[in-house]
Amino acid sequence: MMPADDSFPRLRGARPIPKGRPVDPAAVDEVRAFLGSDTPVRDELIEALHAIQDTTRCLSARHIAALAEIMGLAQAEVYEVATFYAHFDVIAEGEAPPPDLTVRVCDGIACALAGADSLARDLPGSLGPGVRVKPAPCVGGCDSAPMAVVGQNRIGSATAESVRTAVETGATTTPVPAYRTLDAYRAGGGYASVEGCRSGGDREGTIAAIEASGLAGLGGAGFPTGRKLRFLDGTPRPRVVAINADEGEPGTFKDRHCLETDPHRVLEGALISAWAVDADDVWIYLRDEYPHIRAILTTEIAALAASGLARDIRLHLRRGAGAYICGEESAILESLEGKRGLPRNRPPYPAQAGLFGRPTLIQNVETAWWLPEIIGRGAQAFRDAGRPRFYSVSGRVAEPGVKLAPSGVTARQLIDDHAGGLAAGHTFKGYLPGGASGGILPAAEADQPLDFGALDSLGCFVGSAAIVVLSDADALRPVARNLLIFFAEESCGQCTPCRLGCEKMIDLIDAPTWDRPLIEELSQAMADASICGLGQAAPNPVFCALRFFADEVT
Repeated sequence: MMPADDSFPRLRGARPIPKGRPVDPAAVDEVRAFLGSDTPVRDELIEALHAIQDTTRCLSARHIAALAEIMGLAQAEVYEVATFYAHFDVIAEGEAPPPDLTVRVCDGIACALAGADSLARDLPGSLGPGVRVKPAPCVGGCDSAPMAVVGQNRIGSATAESVRTAVETGATTTPVPAYRTLDAYRAGGGYASVEGCRSGGDREGTIAAIEASGLAGLGGAGFPTGRKLRFLDGTPRPRVVAINADEGEPGTFKDRHCLETDPHRVLEGALISAWAVDADDVWIYLRDEYPHIRAILTTEIAALAASGLARDIRLHLRRGAGAYICGEESAILESLEGKRGLPRNRPPYPAQAGLFGRPTLIQNVETAWWLPEIIGRGAQAFRDAGRPRFYSVSGRVAEPGVKLAPSGVTARQLIDDHAGGLAAGHTFKGYLPGGASGGILPAAEADQPLDFGALDSLGCFVGSAAIVVLSDADALRPVARNLLIFFAEESCGQCTPCRLGCEKMIDLIDAPTWDRPLIEELSQAMADASICGLGQAAPNPVFCALRFFADEVT
């Protein structure tokens, strides 16, 4: 029998002796100061990690141990979350902290076409000590490629000179653009749709109108919105709405446009969604690459709550930390709960057991954006307008940007009628119809309708409607490689077909001659066996290159 003395405090009901790294009391005091007066709960772990890094530029071993102590978590649990997300700089004990300032140069496909590689090569030697230059996946600024981010300052059409100026002047915060405030939105009739629902609307009739409008999920999946609302019928309360503002698909920036110009239209759409499914809480998950939108939403959510328009619905804003996978519908729920963004096995589906185990409706930003108009003007008006949606157009066009057009518009129409034609000196060669995962089509297929399901026979899809235009200046091998590198780096690593399949696919396309049978076999295995859409769609660029540009890549 072990003696019941002070050498065995856990026998007397005291707090168990923690295993692993000893906790530095000074570090605990420091972390408490970073966090403020409230001790974070479990689902606020990522927010707590941001609070530390925003102050210290990194996450040290001593601060990770201190945060675990404060939150009552295992140090390993905090560490695995911190190391999962790209925006957290985790340093080992004794390792020097990162430089005072980080410059990230986007290497997404649109920025690569615009010369980001040259910019990344030119910068390191010109910025002086105390500044590091790192690559970054698509930051949602494809219309202003190439993009660089100095601290948290997004610099479009970046040059070595403009980046150097930002560094020298200390311009490290993105200015908040002009946008429609709560007062301006209400002056234009804003929130009348949700108030009409509350005062005399009937949920069945409202959902039927949304079904009749033909509105589909505009984050990429294209699932009918009305049917998704019905999935929560009969589920237990409390229920939750999650707004997915984590657009990370290379070439996509439409949600950024919605939120930085008219945030209350999105918020009203979120409230309509919450009313339609009888939810008590709305959670907005915003990608960390949009700090200016975080500032906008922080201000406007507070104004909305103070106005009383939200009624009993609570709105919560959460900050991502750099993980494309968190755009997947179940990975976003894991991240909102303060965990690694690993896609869940299904069933159960989010509508059955989603955020915190509650029935959950997940809506894309643009899907929410259209709800006030559909409720206010009617389903038929929306259909008569051609079920309009936003297309993100970038690459080799004269006027890149977010283009409003009917669903089913063609790439040729977007280029000629909305984007000012091809950029000077370029000849149309091909295009990505749905960002990195949607495949690659030749110019000969530019008259295909860009709508859900319309490109299935070609092995492509419109997804989030990210149209990246390629020209005769762009070789297909490096384009396909750029997209595959993105998927390999953004894979969560949970399943073997995606984790190893992306790496093996890069090896195969790096070979002088592409082994077509082996590439096709690997593509099929990834599509069949990956847990989520990332691994399933990752081979699409290579598959399409073989199908439509075989003479160039084989």
